[in-house]
Amino acid sequence: MQTVTLFRPVGPKELELIRESGFSAFPPRLPEQPIFYPVLTEDYAVKIARDWNVKASGSGFVTRFAVSRDFLDRYPVQEAGGSQHREYWIPADELEAFNANIVGKIEVIASFGTDQRPE
Repeated sequence: MQTVTLFRPVGPKELELIRESGFSAFPPRLPEQPIFYPVLTEDYAVKIARDWNVKASGSGFVTRFAVSRDFLDRYPVQEAGGSQHREYWIPADELEAFNANIVGKIEVIASFGTDQRPE
């Protein structure tokens, strides 16, 4: 099976829910969050975690994980404001299927802000 490595910037509340899943799934989206957006590069995830998550919640974390290429091929890569900001837009109601196509565990690879304990 071919996989694609993706990254996801998260705040402390989302990280806690990921931890509760055994680092195997992302939590359901909130009603005001119609899409789940994993990003294609670590640099982009770091920028969001450091510049947005820390500002919003005091800390931010970067996760890394692999997803089945066959599953991701259903979704076009989106540019969010420039060629360096590439991400997938997974509709919220398809997140369960996305989670089922994660291969291996979700890893925390970077942390920023006041609470830098990822585990």
